[in-house]
Amino acid sequence: MKNKLMQFSGHFMTIACLAIFSLPAYSADGKLIGTAGLMQVEGSGGGGIVPWATLAGYDSQEQISVSVAATQVDLDDYRLATISGAVSFYDSVELSLAQQRFDLKTLGGEIKQNIIGVKYKVYGDVVFSDFPQISVGVQHKLLEDGIIANALGADSDSSGTDFYVAMTKVHLGAIAGYNTVWNLTARATKANEMGLLGFGSQTDNDYDIMLEASAGILFSRHFAVGMEYRQKPDNLGLGEEDWIDYFVTYIPSKSINLTLAWADLGSIAGAQKQSGLYFSINGQLW
Repeated sequence: MKNKLMQFSGHFMTIACLAIFSLPAYSADGKLIGTAGLMQVEGSGGGGIVPWATLAGYDSQEQISVSVAATQVDLDDYRLATISGAVSFYDSVELSLAQQRFDLKTLGGEIKQNIIGVKYKVYGDVVFSDFPQISVGVQHKLLEDGIIANALGADSDSSGTDFYVAMTKVHLGAIAGYNTVWNLTARATKANEMGLLGFGSQTDNDYDIMLEASAGILFSRHFAVGMEYRQKPDNLGLGEEDWIDYFVTYIPSKSINLTLAWADLGSIAGAQKQSGLYFSINGQLW
């Protein structure tokens, strides 16, 4: 069953990547442009490295939307490439699927991970409710090969599940007439480097609660800048550090958006000061 799921996800991601470059000239019109956010590196709707309470599409309570994304983070010693797709139902439930490929540029080889996500909107609207929109989510992660993770001391199980609660709010005209957005996420996780280095360790297999946050300014309907922060556990004792990125997003239409960021991911598997460019292209199929 696991092998079939991995084969299916590989085919799905190939189709999703091709679909980005053949987007139709329409998309769901239920939300204001820019308020759907992006698809983050684990496939969930949100920022670049942090899942938000927003769902991946622009669907209203009467619509379904389908989104795809391709993301690459090019670091000093590693390269992360993610292809993802998501379906959002009636502005209520999001289902997502992502495949990550983590290239070991200096050592050679790669690590692949598949992620299945579910998100449910519990309360509110990111723009129109007085209080933030709140969603709960699950990300189930499957390593295709846990050899490297086990060699570094991870628990022998090559799969793990993250649980999170996110709240997101857009404030119209909050700063000098510009719209602002913020997000706060609490994640229960055992994952080492998002799961790419396995889950937990042979001496510590408990869940940790990690905090994640995003903040940005929308200088127009088509242009936003901001930053994100993601707290990380250090189960393996390798000095795993928190992540930070600074992003610029261009949103020419609801059908497509482009994001460029500088990502500072700290120490990864003992390799210090891993930073570099993050680029993502997101498309709304409908």
